[in-house]
Amino acid sequence: MIDLHCHILPGIDDGAKTIDDSLDMARMAVKQGITHILCTPHHNNGKYDNPAKQVITNVASLQKELDLRSIPLMLFEGQEVRIGGNLMEQIQSEDILFTDLSNRYILIEFPTNDIPAYAEQLFFELLKAGHTPIIVHPERNSKFIQDPNKLVPFLEMGVLTQLTAPSYVGVFGKQIERIAKQMVSHNMVYMMASDAHNIKKRGFFMKKAYDAIGKDMGVEHVQAMQQMAKDVLNGDEVQRPDFKEIKPKRFGLF
Repeated sequence: MIDLHCHILPGIDDGAKTIDDSLDMARMAVKQGITHILCTPHHNNGKYDNPAKQVITNVASLQKELDLRSIPLMLFEGQEVRIGGNLMEQIQSEDILFTDLSNRYILIEFPTNDIPAYAEQLFFELLKAGHTPIIVHPERNSKFIQDPNKLVPFLEMGVLTQLTAPSYVGVFGKQIERIAKQMVSHNMVYMMASDAHNIKKRGFFMKKAYDAIGKDMGVEHVQAMQQMAKDVLNGDEVQRPDFKEIKPKRFGLF
């Protein structure tokens, strides 16, 4: 199992605080069947900055610690990049890490309560340059919660989406669980990752979530999400499912 979004690196953002925390997270991941983790510390979000060279060094250091303890987990370098108007310049300056070595896919985080007005134009520029944005955890963004169909213009552009596993199993509350399930059933989120920060409140939940999606949607749906995660990590072409808009219920509520 591949986890494309995880805050396992110690002491550089709001994830693992110490190397012991990181090791505990690694052991938990292995117990869930996770074999590969893309390490994605927050970058450019106004509080944390983790440029590419720093992340590469930290990943190599943590991988060495895992290997010394025979923890069977392979780490890769990445970032959870907060959307910003200077993103293209950051890419040019090589401060940005993609999910893959060919710089094809990039994890993009929106502010929790906003969809920036410039997002579509920025994504157009990224796509034109050969970089495919992946919007992380849209089910936790208040604007998408109010109207999940605000994702549609991005999906039509060819942007990808990543669901957070805990969202699907109710860790963030019933409202986010409901939106997550709607997005999955309408093929509006294409792949899943943990966004794990620790072993207590913000754990992995990937096995539990995949089991729930398999029960709700069938094993083929789970396999498609897992295949996309693999393709994104490898920088390969992905197979996008056909998404559907979510029809609002009475009184305009989703």
